[in-house]
Amino acid sequence: MLNLSPQNSYPSDKRDFSAIKRVEVKDSTKRMLRAIYILFFVVLIVQFLPWTQNISNKGKLVTLRPEQRPQTINTVISGRIEKWFVKDGDPVKKGDTILYISETKQDYFDPLLVNRTQKQLKNKELSVVSYGGKIQSLDSRIDALSETGRLKLKQTKIKLQQAQLKLKADSMELQTAQFNCRIAEQQFERIEKLFEKDLKSQTEVETRRLSLQRAQANLINAQQKLLQAKNDIIDLKVEYNSVEAKYRDEVSKAESDKFAALSSMYDAEVDVTKLQTQVANYSIRNGMYYILAPQDGIVTKVLSSGIGETIKEGDAIATIMPAIYDMAIEMYIRPLDLPLVQKGQKVRIQFDGWPAIVFSGWPNTSYGTFGGEVFAVDNFAGDDGTFRVLIAPDKKDRTWPEQLRVGGGTKSMILLNDVPIGYELWRTVNGFPPEFYKKESSDLPKKSKK
Repeated sequence: MLNLSPQNSYPSDKRDFSAIKRVEVKDSTKRMLRAIYILFFVVLIVQFLPWTQNISNKGKLVTLRPEQRPQTINTVISGRIEKWFVKDGDPVKKGDTILYISETKQDYFDPLLVNRTQKQLKNKELSVVSYGGKIQSLDSRIDALSETGRLKLKQTKIKLQQAQLKLKADSMELQTAQFNCRIAEQQFERIEKLFEKDLKSQTEVETRRLSLQRAQANLINAQQKLLQAKNDIIDLKVEYNSVEAKYRDEVSKAESDKFAALSSMYDAEVDVTKLQTQVANYSIRNGMYYILAPQDGIVTKVLSSGIGETIKEGDAIATIMPAIYDMAIEMYIRPLDLPLVQKGQKVRIQFDGWPAIVFSGWPNTSYGTFGGEVFAVDNFAGDDGTFRVLIAPDKKDRTWPEQLRVGGGTKSMILLNDVPIGYELWRTVNGFPPEFYKKESSDLPKKSKK
């Protein structure tokens, strides 16, 4: 207002207003300064309060052992669905029947396939036995031929020795005949000389000539016997070689028959093995028409439905959740925090759906959280560059709720070192990693003083 109008009734002095008088009377400046000092003192004290450093992240509930995780039941063989024995949510025991399927391959349509294959197997086994008997007979024949050949060769060898002795006798007889022939010739020559001198008669000369001719005939006969003895030795050597070759051929032929029988027996044994495998496969396949529960659990979802539907080998038909499982938590941390996490570290956990009041820096004052400890840390990073940490329940803390289910969400805090709040604020502003100090083991031997 410019106060130009003479009719203006406002007082010229502002202090005449009652509101201004009430405000100016109070000492608001001193109270404001006192509040600021108190707030600064409280903030300063808070800076020295202890704060528990932690690595926080969200996670989910999983099972600790792989066989306790939800699993899919698959078919080993292809077939057609004939009958269901369970539905979603049904509890099952290990070995309970879940589904019955029938055969769809024409190679297995015969209901007596196993019995017929077993009959073929039995016939092949008898064939193997027959080949075994034939081999034994051939072994006996080979032994008999070997023994007969050995005796025959021994007999021929004895004859050869006899012929050699006869050759020696004939050789000595020849030498005797040659000696007698020379004596007869000398006597005949002397008797002729005496006959010429008329000292011997014609009769004596003819007698000596006859003796000479007889000696010459004996010489020829001795020579013939010697040649015959040599010829007999050659014949016996030929006979010895012939007998040896004959029985060697017969033994070789028998051994060849034996090896042929062995080869046939081995082939029959291979066929027996194949048939045994087929019988086992057919028997096992007959047992696969009924799909059984692998362990105790609850059927969570049936994936294949309907009667008459065809399923292939390896198709999933249902999922089952094991009845007994050890709960754990799966969380992921940054590579920056990986060196700070060790097996056995304490963890505070907040489960989704459970009311809790959480103070991340004061875990002891939190309400509704549960205890855990680091069970395992992966040595390799995932696709997003984080490392997986498995957290198991802390046996010294209170037990986890029974209502927890696999797949539920959690928020976990891995507890590290206790530091002042001021230091934690300074560290967070500067982006430094949390501090982590390992306690020295008291079991280590102390160094002896020199």
